[in-house]
Amino acid sequence: MALVGSNPEEDVMSTINITPFTDVLLVLLIIFMILTSLLKPPPVPEAKNRIKVTNSPLVMIISHNPKTNQDEIQVGAEIIPKLELYKFMKGYHEQFGNADDIIIKAAPTVKYGTVLTVMDAAKEAGFSQFGLANKIQGAPDNAQT
Repeated sequence: MALVGSNPEEDVMSTINITPFTDVLLVLLIIFMILTSLLKPPPVPEAKNRIKVTNSPLVMIISHNPKTNQDEIQVGAEIIPKLELYKFMKGYHEQFGNADDIIIKAAPTVKYGTVLTVMDAAKEAGFSQFGLANKIQGAPDNAQT
């Protein structure tokens, strides 16, 4: 017996419904996007000097103080407040006979904005050449230039 004129409700569905599959993929995509934003940022590659930096009369050290959670700017044993940075830089520029170069040693944990603030204050005070200290290739871990 052949079914002739069967009801449309009894027809077999010949297409695949991909809506649930698409929903699952979108949820997985959102989960992976959130997880990648929570991961630790990639480490910054170490810079290498081909030529040793010439000695500068002024070396500024920028370090991060974990107790206060603030960056500290230091010249010798003197810690310079950020608000008075320009005044100190102007004094150093005059003290070293209008020298035009400065070396900045910044710890890897220091905020990028702090280094830019130091460079901006130095530029306004008259310094025109900046050297950023990094590790010498083949030197012990505590050696910097």
